Amino acid sequence: MSYIIIFIISTLSATILPLSSEATLIYYLEDGKNSLYLLFFAGLGNTIGSIINYFIGIKGIGWLIKSKKISKSRLQKSQNIFNKYGKYSLLLSWLPIIGDPLTLMAGALKFNLKLFIIMVAISKFGRYSIIILGYNAV
Repeated sequence: MSYIIIFIISTLSATILPLSSEATLIYYLEDGKNSLYLLFFAGLGNTIGSIINYFIGIKGIGWLIKSKKISKSRLQKSQNIFNKYGKYSLLLSWLPIIGDPLTLMAGALKFNLKLFIIMVAISKFGRYSIIILGYNAV
């Protein structure tokens, strides 16, 4: 059940919902759950959450701005980063504050979906790997 929970929390936290998958991951590490399973389910869930953002970016970026779910300035900052660094900016998709808008911007710009998934997966799995390695080193 814990792996399903980390998957769900990680998926939702990669969208514009304010959840902390890192805290949940550390909780389950403390509880002695399998690190590789946690990495797999957290990374997969977080990547899928970013794919959801991508499709929201394609279809709903205007609504997000109108309903003030995301500010124009935050979106503009992400667009500037995306325009400057292109696909490599997606390696920052794990970051708080700018990560979610980057994935929305990729969708709004109709960035190549396969390349998007690869770059975001590297970012998400990389972040969780570092957290797990750091936890296990302590």
